Amino acid sequence: MRSKPLYPAGIDLGSSRTRCVISVLEDGHLRFLGASSVPSSGWHKGRLADPGEVSMSIARAVREAETNAQVLVESAVLGMGGATIEGIEGRGIYEFGRAQTLTSEDLSYAVNRASMGHMGDDRMLLHVMAQDFILDGQAGYRYPVGDRCARLEANALLVTTSIREHQSLVAAAHHAHVAVDETVFEPVAGAYAAVLAEQRDNGTAVVDIGMHSSGIAIYDGESLVGAASIPVSADHFTRDLVLCLRAVHGVAISYEDAEALKREHGSALRDPSSENTLVEVPSSDRHQSYTVTRGQIIEILKDRAEELFHYVRRELRRSGMDRSLME
Repeated sequence: MRSKPLYPAGIDLGSSRTRCVISVLEDGHLRFLGASSVPSSGWHKGRLADPGEVSMSIARAVREAETNAQVLVESAVLGMGGATIEGIEGRGIYEFGRAQTLTSEDLSYAVNRASMGHMGDDRMLLHVMAQDFILDGQAGYRYPVGDRCARLEANALLVTTSIREHQSLVAAAHHAHVAVDETVFEPVAGAYAAVLAEQRDNGTAVVDIGMHSSGIAIYDGESLVGAASIPVSADHFTRDLVLCLRAVHGVAISYEDAEALKREHGSALRDPSSENTLVEVPSSDRHQSYTVTRGQIIEILKDRAEELFHYVRRELRRSGMDRSLME
């Protein structure tokens, strides 16, 4: 007997674009049906500024995705990011009194106790991700179901966010007539969408660079060992072009033209041929254009990219994965 198809949907709330993807889950297989990407409104520097505008962006994205997929969306998973995301370590202890065989329920209880630490009145849990377990003082167990111990300790990563920000985003989705099944830190979702399980087994970090906010998720096997927001985004690269081309090279350029210049000619890696490649840059007043080398553009972007990966390395070091991922 064929199972009834389900239509899972996901919404990516970016400050530049709002995206929606719809799939169908049928007989254990997931199949893509349709997607959309519409301009976002209601955001200011990565923070929700106008819930009504954000709600309208969600509604537009969902309607377009529904048209492309030829199905209706009633609920969706909502992606979250931004500066309010923090990852903190938690530890839970489960004392049995005498040795007993561990079950999956025992592990879940210990992990749940790891999430009971004080986070502040304005914080809430987004994810509780088990890392490893300690059995009677012996560390390094990943999934010790069937082992025996009298004292079980669970190490977990707690991904937290602002209660106010979370409530505002969920309310915006509800006003767009979309129920929220779950909220997820976007780099965590990206790690499962873009990275294979065997790549996570060897350790990996996913850096999600958005227009006004960036985030990182770090995996050691299936264990999420680091999650954080990063204070460098795509907007910084574009503004660097505007400011540096004007200050250093005397080229006045608008933000929109700098964004197009970055996308078409930008890179963070030096290329010897770029010093001889000329790029025409329109002036902000549209009455004349300037010429710079692609190497000059790359030099500006390279400095900001180095700053971005300074923060990436800092998070890798915090998670203990800097040596295995940076060698």
